[in-house]
Amino acid sequence: MGSINMSYLNPKTVTLIGIPGLEHVQFWIGFPFLGVCLVALLGNIFLLIIIPTERRLHQPMYIFLAVLAATDLGLCVAIAPKMLAIFWFGSYSMAFDACLTQLFFIHALQGMESGILLAMAFDRYVAICDPLRHTSILTPFFLVQMVLMVAIRATVLVGILPILLKRLQLFHSVVIVHSYCEHMAVVKLAAEDVHINKSYGLFVAFAILGFDMIFVFISYILIFQAVFRLPQKEARLKAFNTCTAHIAVFLEFYILAFFSFFSHRFGHVSPYVHILLSTIYLLVPPALNPIIYGVKTKEIRMRVAQICILRSDIE
Repeated sequence: MGSINMSYLNPKTVTLIGIPGLEHVQFWIGFPFLGVCLVALLGNIFLLIIIPTERRLHQPMYIFLAVLAATDLGLCVAIAPKMLAIFWFGSYSMAFDACLTQLFFIHALQGMESGILLAMAFDRYVAICDPLRHTSILTPFFLVQMVLMVAIRATVLVGILPILLKRLQLFHSVVIVHSYCEHMAVVKLAAEDVHINKSYGLFVAFAILGFDMIFVFISYILIFQAVFRLPQKEARLKAFNTCTAHIAVFLEFYILAFFSFFSHRFGHVSPYVHILLSTIYLLVPPALNPIIYGVKTKEIRMRVAQICILRSDIE
């Protein structure tokens, strides 16, 4: 019996199936993801309210944290609505152009988050290794330059991904085995030569995530060397304490990022395991970042307590 060769020319819509193999429990999986999204939204909104209004937090580290919070909010907004619509309402269909738009925003915001983590590592490096020049190096103008460079790099490099996908015309399927539009998941649908798409995707991953991870790692090696040279134990503990939140955020982001990246291209893990982990990688850090920095930062804890007490008094 011959097989039917089905192909699609310039498809207008695609179908996102959610989590393959777990369709029967997707409805219930949506609730913990909703909880994570609500924590992320509430926590990052708090940061964006507290940091601009609290003068003691008008420092490079917290300015970068505010940019990170805005990036995390963008990631939640880009992913959660459609994903939860798939899980709860069976809204599987999506316009192809809308899919490419979602793909761009997800990967661009990932790239921005990675760049901001590098900027935060640089801030800690200067603060610990060259404290006398910290304010003269990280001036407001320099901070704006760094944030703009991070945003432009991510926008330009990631922006080429949907352009390369848009040039493809023939697809052997329009069913995306994922809960959101991810670059490699869309590339695998094409019935044409996609070597350029795959190669450029690898280049973007290493040009952003690989580059940032290497320099963050180097920054912390230099920081630890400087800390261990401090003569007093109290000074060493204080210096380490200023870095613990950054290290925790750095590890959670890059470990999950590279596991998701390599498992999708070279691994042999089950599709539902990969999709669950890649979704966790995108949604959990935005929820954990405000908690980690809130717990470690006295000014943020106090401001949150004041807001909560004020609200309870009003009620």
